[in-house]
Amino acid sequence: MAITVTVGHEIEVVVKNEVGALANITSFLVNHGVNIEGILGYATEVGHEAGMLFITDNNGLAIMALKEHGYRNVRENDILIVELENRPGALKNISEILAQNSINIEYIYATTCKGGCPTKVLLSTSDNSEAFKILGK
Repeated sequence: MAITVTVGHEIEVVVKNEVGALANITSFLVNHGVNIEGILGYATEVGHEAGMLFITDNNGLAIMALKEHGYRNVRENDILIVELENRPGALKNISEILAQNSINIEYIYATTCKGGCPTKVLLSTSDNSEAFKILGK
């Protein structure tokens, strides 16, 4: 089961899908001393845009830095941050629990490392409040 479950906040940024988009964003953030702790990026067909979802050690400062540098399509979303043991089956277990309780995972991304540190799973569901209660048991 989960080691910890917390409600967290991710930053969502929509940018033009072009070479260097991520490099530009990470440059602004590092220049403001912001560390990215998890990230997901994807391209869309509509208008040749790209989306980035990330959590940082200081979302308020990150959002301010992005807006100062002209990014207008920036928002903060509530997500669940689930820390799991880094072992086979850990993600299977929580996904089955959510499915058994009719909670849909809308999107998911994760961070991991070798050496026994926990896996951090970032997700948004059809009912984050209920998922928090169920997974936090």
